[in-house]
Amino acid sequence: MSFPRACLIAMLVVLATEAHAGDVLDRVRQAGVIRCGGEPQPGLLGAAPNGAGQGLLLDVCRAIGAAVLGPNGRFEVRQYAASKDYDAVRQAADDVFFLDASQIIEEGLAGKVVPGPTVFFQSTAVMVADSSPARHLGDLAGQPICFLLGGNAQRHLEAWFAARHLDFVRMGYREEVELYDTYNVQVCRGLAAEETTLATVRLDGGVNELRSRILPDRLSVFPIMVATPAKDAEWAAIVAWTIHTLLRAEAPSAPWTAGGIDSLPLDMTELGLPKDWQSRAVAAVGTYGDVFRRNLGEGSPYRLPRGLNASWQDGGLFAVPHSE
Repeated sequence: MSFPRACLIAMLVVLATEAHAGDVLDRVRQAGVIRCGGEPQPGLLGAAPNGAGQGLLLDVCRAIGAAVLGPNGRFEVRQYAASKDYDAVRQAADDVFFLDASQIIEEGLAGKVVPGPTVFFQSTAVMVADSSPARHLGDLAGQPICFLLGGNAQRHLEAWFAARHLDFVRMGYREEVELYDTYNVQVCRGLAAEETTLATVRLDGGVNELRSRILPDRLSVFPIMVATPAKDAEWAAIVAWTIHTLLRAEAPSAPWTAGGIDSLPLDMTELGLPKDWQSRAVAAVGTYGDVFRRNLGEGSPYRLPRGLNASWQDGGLFAVPHSE
């Protein structure tokens, strides 16, 4: 075989491989299952007492599966609890990834994924006892505040106080159990952590059955995004529009504007989805408001307010595309 011909055949093989490298939708349909992954976090992705998965991110995965596979489609969720678990992202072994920017940077995933819409705005904050006179974080100036050494909460806490030329007594711990026990006996007057972690800690007040509340000041806010394998733009579009559909589904109708999914009617037949794909997604899990309420809000043990995870009309950060 001549050298030019051999080169041509090699190029065609490479092009054929690249053309099929991103066919996630075909893979999902052939297997009859959608595979999602993310870091385990309270109310977002975890295990229920019966061993089944639960959380807001799991419900989002279920909605994507229903849009693509219908009500009988299956879904699997992988927890990225250690660095090696992110091999599922590097190798595109999963179909949908729930990631924040720190995970993408630290695990070197920027070239492996297409970042999509935000599914949850996480924040770091400080919790105090119900009996505390503190109503805002600045009221804890000069007071001992507990945090996990080397974590995001420590950096955010230091930055918040430094920006306001205030100081506090630092009480850092390496073990979570020791950290939470110290707070529950009120050796420290505040506990800094991610909001979902604080909501979990306050469920167990320790030996003194301490009752707590989260201060309204936010140390930092960062998005958890839905991401997809980098080589499949069509799959990224399907996943992104499903997230927008869940968020838009809770929009009320008004005299001059349509509400719900009627305000975001998307024909995705070109990508292989049936006409009713949006209705299937919402029927599987409800609107984003339903998903939040069930996993983190009033219908959950955490009882967190929507806050930043509400629509911009209600003081949140979500602004969803719709037919204007």
